[in-house]
This record gives sequence, structure tokens and C-alpha cells, in this order.
Amino acid sequence: MQYYVAQSLDGYIAESDGGLDWLLGYEGPITDASEATEGTYDEFFAQVGAAAMGSATYEFILAEANEGWPYEGRPCWVFTTRDLPVARGADVRFVNGPVGSVGERMKASAGERNLWLIGGGDLASQFADEGLLDQLLVTVVPVVLGAGLPTFARRLEGKGLRLTRTRAFANGMTELAYDFVR
Repeated sequence: MQYYVAQSLDGYIAESDGGLDWLLGYEGPITDASEATEGTYDEFFAQVGAAAMGSATYEFILAEANEGWPYEGRPCWVFTTRDLPVARGADVRFVNGPVGSVGERMKASAGERNLWLIGGGDLASQFADEGLLDQLLVTVVPVVLGAGLPTFARRLEGKGLRLTRTRAFANGMTELAYDFVR
């Protein structure tokens, strides 16, 4: 499972209210957004077979999905304790329970492709605690928020990370790839 996420320079994936204006509006020193990260998301997404997310992330995506469900054709596992609507065209599988209880089914639903943990930080911490995260792909945006929702909700005890790749982009963003050491 890959946790592919963008974070601020000080380690937050969203503002305290869940807002992403700091990320969605970021252009950096270049003005052509198509040059921003040179297609890295498209490369990543082509390898995704299934996704997982928490309820707040799911609700944000629903609210922002003006052009339809962005993960059509891929099973999406949503961890929640509430009843939530299903987006038209979405293969959503709601889970109310520990992440470890569905880990193998989630991986199987991705087939030969990757399982993407979209967010948020608390769910990422749960997957890390269960030893289900294989890779962290984090794009660091040179913005300082000062407070917000962290990339991980707590310290990951006994989990080591090995840096495997760095990639700098013309707009000031940097992508870091880490493998979780077991």
C-alpha cells in the first residue's frame, strides 16, 4: 500500500478545518500548472488499482467532484462510522472497523496494481501501526501553514523509513519516496 500525499513544508496535509486552498491554489514560481509536477500524478495514478480513504477525505472529494467521480473503475474503501452517500459511478466499499480486518481484501481488489491510501493522517497512522503501509510518496509544497491536519496523526513507533528517491520540480515542490522498513 502506498500513501501518496501532498503536505506543507511543516508537515500538514490540510488546514485545521480540512481546507486545501493552500494546495489547490499553489503555483509557485511558474505559472503554467501543467508544468508544475511534470505529470507525476498521472504516472502514479496509472498504477493504482484500488484506493482507501477516511470519511473526511471522501466527503471532500464528493464536494469537489464537479466532473464526476475521479476514481471510476477502481474500488474505493472508505473507513467511516457514519452513513454516507455513494457517488454516481463509484465502486465504494464502506468499512466500519479496524484497518487490519480488510487489509488483504483491499490488496486483492487492486489486482496487480497498487493500493493507494489517499488520506487522512489518522487513517495513515492506523495502516502504519498494522504494518500495512509499504511506501510513503510525499510531495512537499513550500508553504508553511503553522497548524492543521498532520501527515500522520501520531509518532510511528518502531517504524523506520528509507529514502529511495527525491525529485525536485520547477515550481518549488519536491517529491520524496520512502519505503517503510519492517
